[in-house]
Amino acid sequence: METQAITDPRILIVVPCFNEEAAIATVVREINQVKLQFNLRLDILVVNDCSTDSSMAVIRGLNCLYLDLPVNLGIGGAMQAGYKYAYRNGYDIAVQMDGDGQHPANELIKILRPMVEGRGDVIIGSRFLEKAGFQSTALRRIGINYFRRLNFMLIRRAIYDSTSGFRAFNRRTLKIVNTYYPDEYPEPESIVQFGLYNLRIVEVPVTMRERQGGVSSINTGRAVYYMLKVTLGILFVYIRLFNKRVNLTN
Repeated sequence: METQAITDPRILIVVPCFNEEAAIATVVREINQVKLQFNLRLDILVVNDCSTDSSMAVIRGLNCLYLDLPVNLGIGGAMQAGYKYAYRNGYDIAVQMDGDGQHPANELIKILRPMVEGRGDVIIGSRFLEKAGFQSTALRRIGINYFRRLNFMLIRRAIYDSTSGFRAFNRRTLKIVNTYYPDEYPEPESIVQFGLYNLRIVEVPVTMRERQGGVSSINTGRAVYYMLKVTLGILFVYIRLFNKRVNLTN
């Protein structure tokens, strides 16, 4: 399905935040600098996922919109809250940028360009197409390659950085995730969801940094558990949606 180019789009940057007091102010400031540099119609929505540090106090002092969730929903729930806000408030594009500073704002245009030109429904910023910048740990790369093969087996699409949280959705995709979005490890699980809905998934090369604050929820001791749990999540999404595929259009 072809999608027309988007003229002068309304863009919402959704920034999930859980205990990111050390990085969140810099993340918002850098996005605002890119907004001014490229004269974008862009808003920033920080979704505070019930942080236990001083993140919310920092967020209140920033030049951005915010949601302060009363309970911790995890990354999937926090992102769906942001996507629901984007869909219900008429934004043309929603972009996820993590609150830990891994996603440099000056790479944002690489994510937006193919979306604005109508070349994809889901645009994913990939660390591995040009292999520049921070490449993640060797153990994580093993897991990412495993998920690439699993997703290809299920939907016949090779996504090289399926765990990337640097991604953009258009209105067609927002309509889908407004209804359902995987809750705990949404990045690799949602690839199957998008494939079953026949969305056009486009990867673009981006440079990422090491996290600038906060602590990853996935450490070496939890890596095997993570891979098993995400595998079950991917299979659950596949089974749940395989017989319910519909052609959603605006």
